[in-house]
Amino acid sequence: MKISKKTDYALRALVMLAEQEPGTLVSIRHLAEANDIPKRFLEQIMLDLRERGWVRGVTGRIGGYALAIPADMLTMGHVVRHFDGVIAPIGCVSVARYEPCSQETRCRFRRVFLDARNHAARMLDRLTLADLLRTHPVSTADVRDLAFSDGAGI
Repeated sequence: MKISKKTDYALRALVMLAEQEPGTLVSIRHLAEANDIPKRFLEQIMLDLRERGWVRGVTGRIGGYALAIPADMLTMGHVVRHFDGVIAPIGCVSVARYEPCSQETRCRFRRVFLDARNHAARMLDRLTLADLLRTHPVSTADVRDLAFSDGAGI
């Protein structure tokens, strides 16, 4: 599974809004700069998030954005599915965007991708913005864990 830039940027902005005291407005400029997101692209994303009812926006000189729902009510799964549509790594194990394959009845690795989809979906559907605030950023050592050193392309 690889998420789009749109999903990545939406999650960055939402987590930053979740870090604020409830009702605190954050300007689009500050959201963009602090999260290294192109401002024009972020403006489109924030409009989309507002239409979903996940954020509220206030226009004007002292305006900005704030979460419109509690941080424990919005999951990563909601955001990923909204922007990317699916979590499945291949079409033949997708529910929303199923793509038939001539090898489905005898494929030996389809099960692995189905299990990966199910694990990812459970994890993303369980983790809320509030949960993310309680996690620690990933270090380079975490990414280069020796248990996966033979996994070129991970």
